[in-house]
Amino acid sequence: VGLPARGKTFTAAKLTRYLRWLGHETKHFNVGKYRRLKHGTNQTADFFRGDNKEGVEARNEVAALAMEDMLSWMEEGGQVGICDATNSTRSRRNMLMKMAEGKCKIIFVETICNDQDVLERNIRLKVQQSPDYAEQTDFEAGVRDFKERLAYYEKVYEPVDEGSYIKMIDMVSGNGGQLQINNISGYLPGRIVFFLVNCHLTPRPILLTRHGESLDNVRGRIGGDSSLSEVGEVYSRKLASFVEKRLKSERTASIWTSTLQRTILTAQPIIGFPKIQWRALDEINAGVCDGMTYDEVKKNKPEEYESRRKDKLRYRYPRGESYLDVIQRLEPVIIELERQRAPVVVIAHQAVLRSLYAYFADKPLEEVPKIEIPLHTIIEIKMGVTGVEEKRYKLMDAVNPTAEV
Repeated sequence: VGLPARGKTFTAAKLTRYLRWLGHETKHFNVGKYRRLKHGTNQTADFFRGDNKEGVEARNEVAALAMEDMLSWMEEGGQVGICDATNSTRSRRNMLMKMAEGKCKIIFVETICNDQDVLERNIRLKVQQSPDYAEQTDFEAGVRDFKERLAYYEKVYEPVDEGSYIKMIDMVSGNGGQLQINNISGYLPGRIVFFLVNCHLTPRPILLTRHGESLDNVRGRIGGDSSLSEVGEVYSRKLASFVEKRLKSERTASIWTSTLQRTILTAQPIIGFPKIQWRALDEINAGVCDGMTYDEVKKNKPEEYESRRKDKLRYRYPRGESYLDVIQRLEPVIIELERQRAPVVVIAHQAVLRSLYAYFADKPLEEVPKIEIPLHTIIEIKMGVTGVEEKRYKLMDAVNPTAEV
């Protein structure tokens, strides 16, 4: 719920990504897409007038279509549907609640923004990116039309004060923002609130990299806590040089490692930034297979080798972990990365970085164990208003093939 240009679609996309990553079947239904399919992209502000009877009926019709699709999808096994529209009047929300009666629980998430600078930036971004203005050659005319549309919405807008709701008020910058919560209970609604409390739009980079090549990488051994090879030590120095250049004006940046010595040693040459060790960033626990090579697992534990080959995502090493276990323990790391306003460098391990990367890149869980995270490469994730962008920097080649996990 909310007026246009208040970050609804951005919040909806972010929440969808988070819940999917945690393993909940989640889908984002954008009513604007339904409207454009049915009524085209060239509607002027006039279409959105509160006293334009045909326009109101047309907009209610596409909202009902999106809601019907969402409810059908839930009947087929979907868990969380996100109905992304202005839903700015009580009558529209009542219509949705009647449709959902006895089928699912509804929570309204209302985004409110009173910061004129942020609004102006959002409006211009919206006109730049929205298919509604793709054919508009005069950018400023598009901005004027959008502001007119906004004024029509403002005339009829009724803030949420009914049912279960979460109000996000001025949370864009994160300074002085507040969250109001009413009638929220249960595990999933609780996770949603926890996530939204920690979200903001401050653009900042997150750098992900594996530790430098370790002695166990050279030997092809799984897990362990070995130190770096000579090649790994060279990478640690190259990484330090890269980080110090890339983040030289970012004094509040921090370096996160696991508690295993190969990540701590990789971070060692980096100076000028605080270093934080997270047990949650430790490599997947290979249990009884820790320290073995894959050939040894195949020879000595053929059943385990085969089970893992068949379903790498859910396979759990005896007395160890599966990828799904790793994702669960990484949730606090994701929340903390969302909360951070300064850049973060994460130096971790292949399975862990696959899981983190899957969150940012919105990859299906089934793909997580196959994601390529090469040694001696930095993946820069840029988080900001337009979503998530990615850049890769290969600092050097890996000399030895590495054990995959």
